Amino acid sequence: MNVSSSTLSLTVADVDASRAFLCTHLGYEVAMADEGFVSLRREDAAVDIVLLRGGTDVLPPEQRDQRAAGLILALTVADLAAEEARLRAAGAPITMPLREEPWGERLFQMTDPNGVVVQLVEWATAADPAPAGNDESTPMVVITPSTGHVTISPNATMTGLAAPSRGSIELSTWTVTMEAGATGPEHSINREQVWTVTTGALEVTCRDRTVKVAVGRTLILPAGRLRRIRALERTEAHVSMPADGVASVPGTEGTRELPWAR
Repeated sequence: MNVSSSTLSLTVADVDASRAFLCTHLGYEVAMADEGFVSLRREDAAVDIVLLRGGTDVLPPEQRDQRAAGLILALTVADLAAEEARLRAAGAPITMPLREEPWGERLFQMTDPNGVVVQLVEWATAADPAPAGNDESTPMVVITPSTGHVTISPNATMTGLAAPSRGSIELSTWTVTMEAGATGPEHSINREQVWTVTTGALEVTCRDRTVKVAVGRTLILPAGRLRRIRALERTEAHVSMPADGVASVPGTEGTRELPWAR
């Protein structure tokens, strides 16, 4: 069998709503259209999509009242963080923020007006082997922040600086921006972290102690301690930790890597 192209056919209640979503946010173009039908395509490797209005007699009788459900349209892209930032700024309905799975898959999800889940995916690649620390061959590296290293969560924006994928060997560093009142989830990190507040102020609860960290002050968070961080006003902070740090969230299994620190 030799497959020359692929098409995903979706039966939806509102063809125009899904067409607008796919064209506006994902760059699809209309190849063909008729009453209750539209064929969409892109000029790259993305799968072609056909949208059919439910009840149309083009479908066999037993399929006419079915709707697209329980499926995910997954598209692999480059520079996933930049795509999420672009879509969030455009008001796209992001229903699962960017995350990284233990097996190296980075992804986030949107849901279109008909309930079709669209997932954008990027696969982590292994960094080139780092030279041994203190070796004469260890290079000096200058890092410029870029949109490709930005991760936006519901509570904060993280901009990656030093990380193993960007030239460091032992440390990861990044900046955190939180709007006033934003509160991160309760979690722990398996490595010590150092936070320096450069703008605003944070309220940090670690175990049964709560402290205020004002601008210009530095907070040391011990490894393995549950903590919750809240911005008392719009706040920016610089964070550093050993490069192999991962997060744990109460009530969930396993650990989570920090994409901006890898």
